[in-house]
Amino acid sequence: MNGPTATYRIQFRSGMTFDRAAALVPYLKRLGISHLYASPVFTATSGSTHGYDVTDANEIDPAIGGRDGFERMVKALKMEGLGLILDIVPNHMAASLENPWWRDVVENGGKSRYARHFDIDWTRRLTLPFLGDTFEKVLEAGEIAIRPDPETGKPSLAYYEIFYPLNSASYDGRETETLQITNKGEIARLHDEQPYRLTSWRDAPRELSYRRFFEITGLVGVRVEDPAVFDDTHRLILDLVRGGVVDGLRVDHVDGLADPKAYLERLRQEAGPDCYIIVEKILGEDEHIPSDWPISGTTGYEFISTISDALVDADKLGGLRTAYETITGTSTDMEAELRAAKLLMTDNNFAGEVASLLRLAVRIQQAENLQPALSEGSLKSALRELLVAFPVYRTYGTMDGMPPDSRKMLEGVLAKLRGSRHAPEETALALLENVLLGRVAKQAAGLAGEFRIRFQQLTGPLMAKSVEDTLFFRHHMLLALNEVGAEPLPRPFALDRFHKEMQIRLERQPDGLSGTSTHDTKRGEDARARLYALSEGPEVWAEAVVRWRGMNRAAVASLDDGAAPEPAVEWMLYQALAGAWPVDLRPEDRDSLRSLEERFVAYTKKALREAKLRTNWSEVNQGYEEAVACYARHLLSPDNSVFLADFVHTLRPFIRAGLVNSLTQTIVKLTAPGVPDIYQGSEGLDLSLVDPDNRRQPDFEALRARLAEEEKLTSTEIDDLQSGWLKQHIVGALLRLRQDAPTLFRRGEYLPLQPTGKHKDNIVAFARAEAEDALIVIAARRAFHALYTDIAEPPPQQWAQAKVILPKELCTRRYRDICSGRTYEVDRSVDVNQALAGRYFALLRNLRSE
Repeated sequence: MNGPTATYRIQFRSGMTFDRAAALVPYLKRLGISHLYASPVFTATSGSTHGYDVTDANEIDPAIGGRDGFERMVKALKMEGLGLILDIVPNHMAASLENPWWRDVVENGGKSRYARHFDIDWTRRLTLPFLGDTFEKVLEAGEIAIRPDPETGKPSLAYYEIFYPLNSASYDGRETETLQITNKGEIARLHDEQPYRLTSWRDAPRELSYRRFFEITGLVGVRVEDPAVFDDTHRLILDLVRGGVVDGLRVDHVDGLADPKAYLERLRQEAGPDCYIIVEKILGEDEHIPSDWPISGTTGYEFISTISDALVDADKLGGLRTAYETITGTSTDMEAELRAAKLLMTDNNFAGEVASLLRLAVRIQQAENLQPALSEGSLKSALRELLVAFPVYRTYGTMDGMPPDSRKMLEGVLAKLRGSRHAPEETALALLENVLLGRVAKQAAGLAGEFRIRFQQLTGPLMAKSVEDTLFFRHHMLLALNEVGAEPLPRPFALDRFHKEMQIRLERQPDGLSGTSTHDTKRGEDARARLYALSEGPEVWAEAVVRWRGMNRAAVASLDDGAAPEPAVEWMLYQALAGAWPVDLRPEDRDSLRSLEERFVAYTKKALREAKLRTNWSEVNQGYEEAVACYARHLLSPDNSVFLADFVHTLRPFIRAGLVNSLTQTIVKLTAPGVPDIYQGSEGLDLSLVDPDNRRQPDFEALRARLAEEEKLTSTEIDDLQSGWLKQHIVGALLRLRQDAPTLFRRGEYLPLQPTGKHKDNIVAFARAEAEDALIVIAARRAFHALYTDIAEPPPQQWAQAKVILPKELCTRRYRDICSGRTYEVDRSVDVNQALAGRYFALLRNLRSE
């Protein structure tokens, strides 16, 4: 398999078309990219901004150029020698009438040829939860009528501009008469005759009759475990792979599938051994990809969590936590907060999925004729606690039982739950244990297998929505740690841990992606790198927040349910703004402030709703949201000049330390085990907020022009650092090195190196070594205090007496600095001050390998 040496993720739609992407290919080639990594390109719903709401898996979306445009892009890639990786979505499709398969199911119900393509409970009518209120109220208000479908002319239930087709049996031979029906009672009767039931969107969490993607009712689960469904949904995908058009596949949300291993085995069989396959998979603490999955690795969320070990100042993190708790007036118990978030999800947002599992558990108990029978309440309590106790996305049991690794994981969860103060009734928990492990009577085996699959398909969404989309918007101590793939509970941060994880990464997934920004991350990589620096200067940050709250106190509104914003949200707003603040933004620049305000206010509303405390997506607290938005606007008002001047002045050392972190993060990603993935535009500075802000189109013209400038990797100019110029050129230099020495980076040893001297704790160093080839990487970390007193220039003697000790196999060699071209005779150690030469990094290549 010819895997990538570096990928470049492009988000199609929102202005990005195949022709625009084709025009970028020479730039990507010059940057050192080996494969363009495309977001979903198959036909999606009208106006889709992301492409994960596929309506036709066997058509290239005309909205972004169609098949002809796609072919032109592929031709441009091949001319420059670049490959193509496609993002595919086997777990779900759009539950939209634009989807011809779904439309057929809506019209014909269980008799549709596609009825089993989707994960639908056919023991009841298909629920369509897309009304603004109940069907009865919407009908009474005159919002539903019988009208001809504009495309087919056939009778339909029209709700504004949406036309739900009527089953032909309900009007057969009476089409004209049916179109003349206006009586509400007759309309209701006709609705009752349909294989579907129109309901309010508010009823979806409890009444939905199909599996959805997370909480999104507009995305319906697909049964790719059925061979016929796999064939129908992968026809074009596999044609593109077999035809040599596509070199790799990224499998979206693999944990949503009924049997991920079986799916990946079938995909590998059909795509062939040379197809590069990765999966979107969130790995928990000490969790690894199952070794028997035939893939190259994950999309790299775990890399983000690992890099924080090298950049967070663990010694001072406690000080930041104390400051946060002092200002908010509360002590933080993350275990309790995580439990509360999970209970919210099980009891409300996923109540329907939990109820379906409970019904299955009751049926299993009946099938086994267990006596005395457990009450439904006991079973529900045990199920609820087991779901809440799960520490990872899921186990990987099948209809036949649980594999050893998953069995071990489940047994550990059960043991911990039994020993906790939340332990449910033992007999009820034991029943669920037996069901999940397959220890049931033969007559209950089928139901137990279904329960096992459904349980595993729920624990992932439950974890994601509880942690990433609830807890991480509630707890604001250090926003940089609230990232996809991060652990929700407090953990130690240590450089040794970072090195250990890199060695494990080399062993387990050397060809997996290493990402630092994606379309799903909570903030851009450089915003995160800047916020890491807050852990180094908690006292400076805490004093500033106290000062700023005082300056802006008049903007805090007093509402019936409390202050708006409350102290915790104030802290969050200042920190989010600190991360997103453009490096060159001056307080008097009104136009730029207005542009930032628009993005920041949108972020604020989303953050408040995701937290689900005083407002949420289903129960909007308009007064509260507007009060907080007004506060956010006030912060960025040009008239708030005293605050803005103080904010910018305070931010300067954090910005500079963040830029150093950014360079280190970038260099590590490009040289450590794994395949570096460059998210669109993040080769420059990426200070974006959460989506949709992080899906804006980058200024590719500026990036292209900057890369064409003369390469000066020895630059210590502050402008080159602040503009992103230096970062972009380092990316280019190291990606080209990866192409020149692919084996060094794919299979070369990862050797942690030991710094010594006064500033040893401010250095991360390692080497990659393979036969005669070697690269020594030395980079600065935790640079805030070194920069705090003088931001203009790096102190020339900052690294005096600091050395990096080399292992025997790297000693007594000549090395060349790939940035400056200077050569070094190295005996047993590298003199850090000499190697860095006023910069914040050194990249030394063994001359014998050149």
